[in-house]
Amino acid sequence: MHRFLVVVEKAGKNYSAYSPDLPGCVATGKTREETEYRMHEAIELHVKGLIEDGLSVPKPHASAAFVAVQ
Repeated sequence: MHRFLVVVEKAGKNYSAYSPDLPGCVATGKTREETEYRMHEAIELHVKGLIEDGLSVPKPHASAAFVAVQ
């Protein structure tokens, strides 16, 4: 099993998502939920393609943190 950080951003009237560990693997949707679902599918397809092409699946290295300021 592979786990990748996914960043979801509000983009005007829709949402977009990407994974810092998988350049070029992106998804969009009208809602956050739709975008997350599509990103899950995009990552599955991306990883499957890497494996089928005999390429290594990158090891996740990205992480995220929230910083609170006043």
